[in-house]
Amino acid sequence: MSPVQELAASQENQENVIFPPSDLYSDEPPVESELHLRQIILLLKCLEWLWQDRNDFYAAGNLTIYYSPRQLKSELFRGPDFFVVLGTERKTRKSWAVWEEDGQYPNVIVEILSPKTAETDKDFKKKLYQNTFRTPDYFWFDPYSLEFAGFHLVDGKYQPIEPNSQGYLLSQQLDLYLGIHDRTLRFFTTRGELLPTPEEVAQREVQRADRLAAKLRELNIDPDTI
Repeated sequence: MSPVQELAASQENQENVIFPPSDLYSDEPPVESELHLRQIILLLKCLEWLWQDRNDFYAAGNLTIYYSPRQLKSELFRGPDFFVVLGTERKTRKSWAVWEEDGQYPNVIVEILSPKTAETDKDFKKKLYQNTFRTPDYFWFDPYSLEFAGFHLVDGKYQPIEPNSQGYLLSQQLDLYLGIHDRTLRFFTTRGELLPTPEEVAQREVQRADRLAAKLRELNIDPDTI
């Protein structure tokens, strides 16, 4: 085959390639850093572990929310770092299109700040989540400086959430506190108890079993025979 014929064949093959519609998937850029990624995963794992028996919520990270009144995925979209929608079906989604979700916007949004996004998160996004999304609870957290703030929607305007005695901020929507623990943003129960990850729960069980085995050996009982 001559070079001309090879070029023609290559072009013909390219024309026959069928690509999936690009608007079916999230348009979000990569996360800012490893800390951002770990923080998003941490929030997701803890909440999904706590609500493992619930099917009436959707939680996601770095996923595009499409909210065009004209129902177009080519305009008006934004991707919070972490968000939770209540009263919806718990299932896997490629993106969140408001018009396909009964007009629902997130109940809770958390943005992870970075030098590139901090100004946008504190100004533009705050106004967007207040005036358009009408998201009741909005938080931001800087994994480097540990700056942490939260806002609750009152009469259509965000009001700062006052910290409790431990410095935690209450999410009324989740009925959970958010606070800093070991330089990460974590969930806490209304009693102030740290919400564990599945790995932390497993580790506690191992430690408990080890203590029990040690106690049995003190009593001259071989735990392996029980």
